[in-house]
Amino acid sequence: MNIPPPTRHFYLGLVLALVIFIADQASKFALVDLLVEKGNAGIDVLPFFKLVMVWNQGISFGMFSDSGEMRKYLLIGMALAITALMVGWMWRAQTRLLTTALAFVIGGAIGNVIDRFRWGAVADFFYFHHGEWFWPAFNIADSAIFIGVVLLCWESIVNPDKKST
Repeated sequence: MNIPPPTRHFYLGLVLALVIFIADQASKFALVDLLVEKGNAGIDVLPFFKLVMVWNQGISFGMFSDSGEMRKYLLIGMALAITALMVGWMWRAQTRLLTTALAFVIGGAIGNVIDRFRWGAVADFFYFHHGEWFWPAFNIADSAIFIGVVLLCWESIVNPDKKST
């Protein structure tokens, strides 16, 4: 089996994924203990933004948070498998946009996997709200995954004929 060399963007993508991972973990290192100590009060930053401590045991928006003890291992395994597939996809990515999108998802996914290993749940703390309206708490890794998915969608629109595999 002859594996082709990575595309020219691959190593830049790995560096970007690492930067996202480090930013996510640094924010958690700086905020988790502080927010656990604050309890339910959290920290008001702006009238519409607060730092809170939420442990997300499920996936996006807390889905699958009631799936029992095996949930942790299932979610870790799924995230690692998807991440491995995305690294393989990034290995062959022909555009910087695709590489960037995949790097964002990879860096964010690994950040959240580390949380599940360390705490059994993902630490979320950015909370935006206005009156009765609110967005579920999230973290840098979640933001990176969201941005990566938006960029993947954008890539499919701006480069529909470009080989992305």
